[in-house]
Amino acid sequence: MSKALLRSGLIVSAMTLVSRVLGLVRDVVIANLMGAGAAADVFFFANRIPNFLRRLFAEGAFNQAFVPVMTEYKQTGSVKDTQALLAAVSGTLGLIVTLVTLVGVLGSSVVTMMFGAGWFMEWLNDGPEAHKFELASLLLKITFPYLWFISFTAMAGAVLNTFGRFAVSSFTPVFLNVALIAAALWLSPNMAQPELGLAIGVFAGGLIQFLFQFPFLARLKLLVRPRWAWHHPGVVKIRTLMIPALFGVSVSQVNLLFDTMLASFLATGAISYLYYSDRLLEFPLGLFGIAIATVILPVLSKRHVDESHDGFASTMDWGVRMVLLMGFPAMLGLLVLSEPMLRVLFMRGEFGITEVAAAGRSLLAYGIGLQAFMLIKVLAPGYYARQDTRTPVRFGIIAMVANMVLNAILIFPLGYVGLALATALSGILNAGLLAYGLHRRKIYSPSRQTGLFTLKVVLAGLAMAGLLSWLSPALSQWARWSLLTSSLHLLGYILAGALCYGIVLLLVGVRVKDFKTL
Repeated sequence: MSKALLRSGLIVSAMTLVSRVLGLVRDVVIANLMGAGAAADVFFFANRIPNFLRRLFAEGAFNQAFVPVMTEYKQTGSVKDTQALLAAVSGTLGLIVTLVTLVGVLGSSVVTMMFGAGWFMEWLNDGPEAHKFELASLLLKITFPYLWFISFTAMAGAVLNTFGRFAVSSFTPVFLNVALIAAALWLSPNMAQPELGLAIGVFAGGLIQFLFQFPFLARLKLLVRPRWAWHHPGVVKIRTLMIPALFGVSVSQVNLLFDTMLASFLATGAISYLYYSDRLLEFPLGLFGIAIATVILPVLSKRHVDESHDGFASTMDWGVRMVLLMGFPAMLGLLVLSEPMLRVLFMRGEFGITEVAAAGRSLLAYGIGLQAFMLIKVLAPGYYARQDTRTPVRFGIIAMVANMVLNAILIFPLGYVGLALATALSGILNAGLLAYGLHRRKIYSPSRQTGLFTLKVVLAGLAMAGLLSWLSPALSQWARWSLLTSSLHLLGYILAGALCYGIVLLLVGVRVKDFKTL
């Protein structure tokens, strides 16, 4: 099983890597086109709202509730039972998401008023930033249908993952990035308002992703006709699990959305700085944390159905070790090389050294929570695989309240950096609560092997961070270097850090057996 998990993890990571690299290319192109000005703030706002709802209706709460039920039907039912479940879920979810999408498009001004309160107040008082509210309302009408496309895309991806087809769903996000890059390069430059071209790119990317997975579902004979079935037993179980999971699994997204609302009261550029730093944070989070979580959830669900307690705990242990192995050095590398990464990736066109320094401060704050965000992705499936969504929701609410309190405390002395720091600290709290809950219920506690492995990873990571701190010059030097020189230096430092990390791991005794599970 460990070889199968590792192989699946590598497949998902490889496909995710392609998507994340293209995602960075997309952000580089957007930064060059719009920088961190008012238009960029508004576009990122209009893109974040449907993405937040995507976490609720698609990849987040729905996915965590749907996969265990889908696995149960696959393991204990017939093919017809599985097809009937898919027809019922797609029809029921489809109608709900359609209604939400229509409300979002028709009521885009109200949505903007709720989540961009600062811009609404400017518009209400005829202030100098009033145009942001009007533009955001228009862009939302174009980007909101992305929610409809991506909800069905995520459901199809969850089905394919349950049947072991991890590569397809992991590769699908590539099409959104390609669509946005194409829009930024060829559509936006020919428009008076480039941000409108990017919004059209979001719509097109969602449509392409939606259509891409059809042939793969057809091969599995799972391309069914949707039907409304609110009282289907599987739908009842999924919605029972999903309602509390709306809070539990999406707490970080709620925090980000709350940050966006508060940032609308701050100076122009705040939302953009948070966006660019969050995008760099999402790269390792998606590449390692989400990839590992995607792989272990179906396995955990199967072992719960099979009543294999030892196998369940062993799989959890494997997931924790993997995100520690990848996440801790990624977190330290992000903290030490935050400004050099931003300089190399985004400093061109409308994005200058001032923007690099500003985004670097929020990236430092976000980066503190990277390891915790990864652990959340692995610890939460320990509950969802057992069809327990109520426990994580309590922890999620606690973390959300903590985030709001910290936002109120930190926003005044630190501005947008305080918002990022509050998100990181609430993430650490959430991860700690999830781990404590699993331990208290005797579901999972890290093994002695994982404890020793953690110490080895920490030692290797600190050695790597020390080397990178010694090698990397100040931001002023990075600014004087050309893009080619900066890129070569950054690549060299990353390779040196990875080599240092690997050597120290070998010296302290990390071996292949540390990655095995039952």
